[in-house]
Amino acid sequence: MEWSDEGIILGVRRHGESSAIVELMTASHGRHLGLVRGGGSRRQAASLQAGNGVQVTWRARLDEHLGAFALEVTAPRAGRLMGQAHSAFALSHIGSLVRLLPERDPHPALHAMLVTMVEHLDHPRLTGMMVARFELTMLAELGFGLDLESCAATGGRNDLLYVSPKSGRAVSRDAGAPWQARLFNLPYFLVGEVAEPPLPEDVEAAFALTGHFLARRVFDPRGLPLPDARASLIAALKRPGG
Repeated sequence: MEWSDEGIILGVRRHGESSAIVELMTASHGRHLGLVRGGGSRRQAASLQAGNGVQVTWRARLDEHLGAFALEVTAPRAGRLMGQAHSAFALSHIGSLVRLLPERDPHPALHAMLVTMVEHLDHPRLTGMMVARFELTMLAELGFGLDLESCAATGGRNDLLYVSPKSGRAVSRDAGAPWQARLFNLPYFLVGEVAEPPLPEDVEAAFALTGHFLARRVFDPRGLPLPDARASLIAALKRPGG
């Protein structure tokens, strides 16, 4: 068995004395693990870092085997991303979310989104927006997508400002006004393109929204808390310069 693909390194763990097991998010083969012989050496360890883009060839005798990776780093991003708190926490959190996906289940659109994200995670004003959008996308990929296209009360598609914490459906300004205190705010950047990075309060509102549904629909049923890296990311983005 053999295939070649492009991917992003999500994580690496040492295996034996000199090898490493590398976890990738690939374009056509989903989240995939493989053995890199010599990956534990000092020479290779420097390039096998989360966030780096790679060209990968996977080989195994049978499809169900772990198999071996032959990797070539094509986008060495890890140095600049791991050097900043917000981008390091963002990478860790993203990895935690992607690990919720079944291994080897293709998600090409999600991989494409990741490629764009990791290219810009060193920009603090963009990071919060991108991660919140990614969380929203992950909810959909896991089968728990929110309905943000029309108002739950009227069916209208205009002036959608809120989201119901129960149904995950959007609510318009007029329909939601009497219940505003019980609803989540819906930042526009979660449903449309924006010309400028969002305000900090809009990013905070987005994380409150996505965090509620990630906890309620994804992590709580698994008996898990939200990833610690998520809270650390949000705190880092609130610091001056973050």
